[in-house]
Amino acid sequence: MITKKIGIIGCGNMGGAILYGALESNVLKKEDVYVYDIAPAMMEKAGGWGVNLAKDDEEVCQKADIILLAVKPQNVSEALSQCKGALDNKALMSIVAGVTVERLRSMTGTHPRILRLLPNTPAMVFEGAFAICSDNDFTGEELKAAKEIYSAIGIIEMVPEHLIDAACALNGGGPAYVAMFIEAMADGGVKQGLPRTTAYRLAAQTCLGTAKMILEQGIHPGQIKDMVTSPGGTTIEGCEALEKGAMRGAVMECIRAAAEKSKQL
Repeated sequence: MITKKIGIIGCGNMGGAILYGALESNVLKKEDVYVYDIAPAMMEKAGGWGVNLAKDDEEVCQKADIILLAVKPQNVSEALSQCKGALDNKALMSIVAGVTVERLRSMTGTHPRILRLLPNTPAMVFEGAFAICSDNDFTGEELKAAKEIYSAIGIIEMVPEHLIDAACALNGGGPAYVAMFIEAMADGGVKQGLPRTTAYRLAAQTCLGTAKMILEQGIHPGQIKDMVTSPGGTTIEGCEALEKGAMRGAVMECIRAAAEKSKQL
């Protein structure tokens, strides 16, 4: 269990998911957490988990040793300005998409240590994927605490900051793309006569199970495809249809477009 005081600025979907997961995993003690969000509903939600509710961003920074910045990109400058000098010599974790460490530091006007990371929404069900910047100036103890928080609700991968936009496109936006694929698979099943609920359950579980084979058993995706595609069988017919539809190229272009947008933010 982490003994440092943790502060959270912004307790929306992502900030709330990280907080809830860390509390449920017993990585954080509720009495060691301080939260502020401009939305009363978010404060009420956090209060229901038993954490300390701060009166503003500055109080969060004053009370905490490590602060998670989880606001929207358009609100980051205002949020950091409200922290005033309380961020000086503190550890700041940012999940704000598109805002570099250099920009964050210039906005603070102080000298915090900064760790940038990119989460995704499956953290809400303890299956998150976190890309953590390997080039950071956290102390060893602070980095250990950060890794403990995020590994409790998913997997972590260390990447240099110049690749964080690629991570934003891949694991950040990935849940949307996977959901679209599941929806498309289910639509195909419905077209062939399956009930809608059955089609969604079969499609979602198939994606979940396939992902676990890759992550837990280390099976290469191509090997899974080969395991399923019998000579002259049904699956190879479906694979041919996907190739004719340029699925691989479309997905690669999807990641490129999202990464470019992240760089422009």
